[in-house]
Amino acid sequence: MRAMILAAGKGERMRPLTLTTPKPLLCAGGKPLIAYHLEHLARAGFREVVINHAWLGEQIEAALGDGRRFGLSIRYSREGQPLETAGGIVRALPLLTEGGSDWFLVVNGDIWSDFPLSRLTPVTDADAVLVVTDNPDHHPGGDFYLHPSGRLYGDGPETCTFTGISLLHRRLFDGLDDRTGKLGPVLRRAMARHRVRGCYHAGAWIDVGTPERLQALDRRLSAQHGD
Repeated sequence: MRAMILAAGKGERMRPLTLTTPKPLLCAGGKPLIAYHLEHLARAGFREVVINHAWLGEQIEAALGDGRRFGLSIRYSREGQPLETAGGIVRALPLLTEGGSDWFLVVNGDIWSDFPLSRLTPVTDADAVLVVTDNPDHHPGGDFYLHPSGRLYGDGPETCTFTGISLLHRRLFDGLDDRTGKLGPVLRRAMARHRVRGCYHAGAWIDVGTPERLQALDRRLSAQHGD
């Protein structure tokens, strides 16, 4: 099974930091955000990773190369002009499903989490498995409803937040092209067909979407490392 890191966004909420540096290469705890993902993937047993990029993408390729130093093989899906999340995945599908692989892992490049990626395994009765967590202060409305059955729905009595970590089946994107747009509507359509499951994570998760949250993560990781 292959994995994909979504790294094509311009990081507009991170400006001015992202005017000269792509968001995945911003550092916390002494290393780029994307390095944590690559290390976690390697520990979970992944060996092949696809990274999409657009804004300052040549810096990402120069920093990571072929992935060998992480124990991985990295290939790049070069978008030029950034596509939305679902469109970026569709563009990268030939790399992700090469050789007949149907399932693949997707991780947003602008998050940090201690979720053990090996927990995610394919299921026969779904097209997607999403990792969800408690709603943070900056996103109190949440995203989806995790039913006691383990299925995720667009609406319900309580909400949880999608972490940006998911296991997806290629059939989720049947009939779509790289102009599809965001992943959320694609997932909601699958939820309406009862085809999405949720995996609750009670541990650490941070949406590193602003300079303030990047600084908070840096302090947290630096303290853990004794810096």
